Amino acid sequence: MKIFLDTAKIDEIKKGVEWGLVDGVTTNPTLIAKAGTPFKETIKEICQIVRGPVSAEVVSLDWQEMVKEARELAKIDDYVVVKIPMTPDGLKAVKILSAEGIKTNVTLVFSANQALLAAKAGATYVSPFVGRMDDIANDGMGIVDEIITIYSNYGFETEVIVASVRHPKHVLESALMGADIVTIPFNVLEKLFHHPMTEIGIKRFLDDWKKYQTGR
Repeated sequence: MKIFLDTAKIDEIKKGVEWGLVDGVTTNPTLIAKAGTPFKETIKEICQIVRGPVSAEVVSLDWQEMVKEARELAKIDDYVVVKIPMTPDGLKAVKILSAEGIKTNVTLVFSANQALLAAKAGATYVSPFVGRMDDIANDGMGIVDEIITIYSNYGFETEVIVASVRHPKHVLESALMGADIVTIPFNVLEKLFHHPMTEIGIKRFLDDWKKYQTGR
């Protein structure tokens, strides 16, 4: 399973890449706004750091404007993947862009039926938002399981990016289900490292080594 970072903060991305764990990045207008940096320059810099898929989102709602905006985004770097909202206009844009060889990520997906339509439109990636589904008492990971089953049934090449991840359990469940990708905030990536027994074990080893060195 590939791990993407869901952030636009350059320092977080650099650290994740240095750890050798980050395969790509997803951004959105909210994350770019929080980063407080120029949009195109930020996307370009992220692409150069990651050397993997970097999702940049359109802000238009009309399919013609989406296509126009997507073409400009794709010019920023070869690693750019254009995020398109899950709407009728969005999927019309995806169909056109896919035919032109522009990679797309259909975002704001909340059902397996939506994911099915995105795959039929030729989306490169589809992003079910599991955390937001959990927020309204729906089973976010259950929808991911349905999407994976449908794609397997029909041989769709669209990859599943599990998005809106809130905690390490979402990551574990994604891996158990066989999701292609999980995109996670930096703080969730950090949490994946930790287990109290690991920390206890390290302390015990160091304490024993100290006793050995001092002869006590």
